[in-house]
Amino acid sequence: MNSNAEFAQIAALAGDPARAAMLHALLDGRALTASELAKTAGIAPQTASGHLAQMTVSGLLRVEKQGRHRYHRLASVAVAQMMESIMQVAALVPSTRRLSTGPRDGVMRAARTCYDHLAGQLGVAIADAMVGKGFLELTPDAGLVTAPGVRFLAGIGIDTGKLAGRRGKSTGRMLCRPCLDWSERRPHLAGAVGAAICQHCFDQGLVRRVNGTRGLTITPKGRRLFREQFGARLESIQ
Repeated sequence: MNSNAEFAQIAALAGDPARAAMLHALLDGRALTASELAKTAGIAPQTASGHLAQMTVSGLLRVEKQGRHRYHRLASVAVAQMMESIMQVAALVPSTRRLSTGPRDGVMRAARTCYDHLAGQLGVAIADAMVGKGFLELTPDAGLVTAPGVRFLAGIGIDTGKLAGRRGKSTGRMLCRPCLDWSERRPHLAGAVGAAICQHCFDQGLVRRVNGTRGLTITPKGRRLFREQFGARLESIQ
């Protein structure tokens, strides 16, 4: 943002309860219709259309047309990062209620998507395992894929060279970075590599979505390969 006015505009848009609910629904990277988002926010379709138009003009959302249908999705990774950061701060705000971090739903705590990468206990377990094996180096603000990590990722079909090339041609997205997990309060893996690992898990049937939500179920194949390939410890994840 180049001015306080623009900053305040984005903050006000994201801060409205109905708009926040719609933005949250799009955090798993899906594209949803205005009707679906209206239902999620608990508002009338006409009201939802007004909110969506405002968020599209402001750059929070983008619209994709397919035939007669219009689908809305988050405009960029930066918007997803903004929403995740707001959720982290909100969870830490002092309250008279007992502190409860992250989602109450057990499935969401165990495994979910954070825009286009893996989060929850599963995401943290994968990051821990890759750091432990020397495949990644993570600091609070940045990440590095090591030479053994490049070879490991190539072995499961992820070409970090291609990812780096795409990154250079796009919006400057980091190749690898930590993302503080909303429920675990420890980092999971984000950036282009985190997104590639997440897509790999979907493509190989290691995880599947739960009823179209951000929540994920780890398949039996996934439990085996997360343990054998990544070295992830999933004993505590139901």
